[in-house]
Amino acid sequence: MIKSDIKDLALAKEGKNRIEWAEMEMPVLRSIREEFKKKKPLKGVRIAACLHVTTETANLMDTLKAGGAEVTLCASNPLSTQDDVAAALVKYSKIPVFAIKGEDNRTYYRHIKAALSIRPHITMDDGADLVSTLHKSAKELLDEVIGGTEETTTGVIRLRAMAEKGVLKYPIIAVNDAYTKHLFDNRYGTGQSTIDGILRATNRLIAGSIFVVCGYGWCGRGVAMRARGMGARVIITEIDPLRALEAIMDGYEVMPIKEAARIGDIFVTVTGDINVISKDCFKVMKDGAIVCNSGHFNVEIEIEGLKSLARSRRKIREYVEEFTLPRGKRIYLLGEGRLINLAAAEGHPSAVMDMSFANQALCAAYIAKNYKKLQKQVYSVPGDIDRKVALLKLRAMGINIDRLTKQQKEYLHSWEMGT
Repeated sequence: MIKSDIKDLALAKEGKNRIEWAEMEMPVLRSIREEFKKKKPLKGVRIAACLHVTTETANLMDTLKAGGAEVTLCASNPLSTQDDVAAALVKYSKIPVFAIKGEDNRTYYRHIKAALSIRPHITMDDGADLVSTLHKSAKELLDEVIGGTEETTTGVIRLRAMAEKGVLKYPIIAVNDAYTKHLFDNRYGTGQSTIDGILRATNRLIAGSIFVVCGYGWCGRGVAMRARGMGARVIITEIDPLRALEAIMDGYEVMPIKEAARIGDIFVTVTGDINVISKDCFKVMKDGAIVCNSGHFNVEIEIEGLKSLARSRRKIREYVEEFTLPRGKRIYLLGEGRLINLAAAEGHPSAVMDMSFANQALCAAYIAKNYKKLQKQVYSVPGDIDRKVALLKLRAMGINIDRLTKQQKEYLHSWEMGT
């Protein structure tokens, strides 16, 4: 048996069934897998992936392996692993997996280092923990790395900071920046799966509630859209005047978090920054306020501040911790402040991850072919890859679009023709 560290290999059959269920809604990745089987663009390439271990990720791993890659996988969040999927990948796909749902921080980083033991040529990251570990404590492996990809807004921010400071040692493609990723995955995927996670954790009614969304990027837009669709009164908090203005024009209320904290029933952070909901916010919240995070890291809610205010704590439901403050006020934290859509639910629907992971697979092949031309910086997804993914998705949906005529092409490239 392949060396791995998972919860229970006996879960593999259940995981295999769920992987197959997800694959039905991933026609783009399926078509790329068939292409990879024939062309083997990743033959001889070792890939270390640090991603959420979900059914959709399993289909990506199988696609990379079909392309000729040797792959290892570890979790990109301690609570996002689906243990049955990890077991299925080990048993049926023969892919080493190092991930157990609920693993502690020490185990989490031990698993990252285990995945790096493959001595990767390409890294595939979701939050940049793999890349940062490689740069901090596994520098001896850097000479063999030819490039990497990054899935999240949070990870891209970290990697661009590394590039700006001149410490990034190999090129990274920001898959998050692809239109077919952030316009769909971040908006529709995060929007639906965040609400799903909240409902599974709490079974509370969204309609009629005051629902506060911190951040109005693509993820925030998606969460706000879905909350309003379920009948909530949605309030947006922002630091960017353009996004705040957009939220107003989209019909939402906008106010500072300190004001929203006094009236909100449910709070969701999707900013990528720290202490967005601070200790001072908890002091003014209503009894029974529910707080959760859908950003990548569990830093957006000042959890230590909440702990310092609490007179007592208890686990009241599987993913709900009750903090009782002075005078009996109760604040409910969901999923330990980690990604609620993966901590309490199953993450994004397969249909949107189809596009995100199609980008991942094609970008890995692009790196393998073009790495000698790339500098040590963060690149956007090549436009032809983005368009290919969009076209494949449209075809899978049975939708055709127009093409420019010769005359139209000439007009768009001319200046002589006026009114």
